[in-house]
Amino acid sequence: MDRITLARIAGAGVAARPPESRSNAPPRSSTEFADALRKELPEPVRFSAHATARLQSRGIRLDDRDQQALEQAVDAAAAKGARDAVLLQEDRAFVVNIPNRVVVTAHTSAEARAHVYTGIDAAVMI
Repeated sequence: MDRITLARIAGAGVAARPPESRSNAPPRSSTEFADALRKELPEPVRFSAHATARLQSRGIRLDDRDQQALEQAVDAAAAKGARDAVLLQEDRAFVVNIPNRVVVTAHTSAEARAHVYTGIDAAVMI
């Protein structure tokens, strides 16, 4: 083997030094980064135990497209300052606590027509 190949082999186990930081600011911790990222990304919409039971008992199924539409409706309600909203879709209705992004209950459209929603401050058509 020639000297260049030997030098490459010998240097293969040596880690390269990162460039020295020119900033006098202390390094940020990974928890600070995670907190900043969490603030930028919206929390997913969750379903309370009650809402989950209602979805199952009423045969309401949500696919990825439905979930995305629900998330966008919650974002729209939050942007308008809503706190508790009923989100109306073609064949179903969801009562959602907007600040916590939690679906409180769900109804089919037939059941929704028979209900009076109180304590809400917004309605969103999905």
